[in-house]
Amino acid sequence: MERSSYFFWKEKFIMELMKKLWESAKADKRKIVLPEGDEERTIVAAQKIQELGLAYVILVGDKDKIEEKARELTVNLDGVEIIDPNKSDRLEAYVNEFYELRKNKGMTLEKAQKIVRDPLYFGTMMVKLNDADGMVSGAVHTTGDLLRPGLQVIKTAPGVSVVSSFFIMMVPGSKYGEEGMLLFSDCAVNPNPTYEQLAAIAIATADTARNLCKMEPRVAMLSFSTMGSADHEMVDKVRRATELAKELRPDLQIDGELQLDAAIVDKVAAQKAPNSNVAGKANVLIFPDLQSGNIGYKLVQRFANAEAIGPMCQGFAKPINDLSRGCSSEDIVNVVALTAVQAQAQK
Repeated sequence: MERSSYFFWKEKFIMELMKKLWESAKADKRKIVLPEGDEERTIVAAQKIQELGLAYVILVGDKDKIEEKARELTVNLDGVEIIDPNKSDRLEAYVNEFYELRKNKGMTLEKAQKIVRDPLYFGTMMVKLNDADGMVSGAVHTTGDLLRPGLQVIKTAPGVSVVSSFFIMMVPGSKYGEEGMLLFSDCAVNPNPTYEQLAAIAIATADTARNLCKMEPRVAMLSFSTMGSADHEMVDKVRRATELAKELRPDLQIDGELQLDAAIVDKVAAQKAPNSNVAGKANVLIFPDLQSGNIGYKLVQRFANAEAIGPMCQGFAKPINDLSRGCSSEDIVNVVALTAVQAQAQK
């Protein structure tokens, strides 16, 4: 298959799977702030988001610099709002609110003035004070750069103990998951979650599958063991997490511990876990740690030509989401659409 034909085929596949989410985003448009406003992929994505009507886009940064970059890229930013933190009439309100939030941690007004001018903190404060409904960043910043203001300002949603991440993996032509769509978690945030955290991640991702992706979750707690085939402290963590998740949310289909093939392949599941209601048909995969999750999603992305949308964050009181620094402008468009739908659900 020629390169151009492949990309047309892949884009068509992704567009079909994303259609429902795009339509949801369009039906009740939200304001999404992009703090990396002068980054090339972000500028290209802003035009496409505006043209598609997926969200009201706000770019943060030096307006002259952003508009000059847009001209170089032949990008039309008509209808896209651009806000320079240094010239914003909301800067003082953001500084005062940030100071109040952090004064017990040693924050001063002088420090707050400097910190809030940073586009990531400025964008986070926009979300905090309802001047934007969500934020997407990460094309040039690390996950830690995004999580720091998120945890300091937005904080976790009521009843949620841990912020985590998920990827929506779309595998063209695959029989696995939900017509080729699966959720992978946690692949970007928690290096070595405790069993309590792993249970919370499983529950959060199941709720994400149901509320965001409109599919009934079948959650597999992954391990190198299936239903007692191996004994190790790493396996014990997954078993305890599975038990806790089932106890906390008996309404969800969650099972483990399961090896990957037992989780998604019918024939293997029939041999290794014949009594499981998840084995062989899982559409949500919970990895036991960040190493396995990060490696796993990248293997599927590269070897199966899968589209990896994310990492998306879950657990924040308001939606702020991360991007891979290797993301494309199309990735940014999709994450903005998903963030908009998350914002609709949290209103």
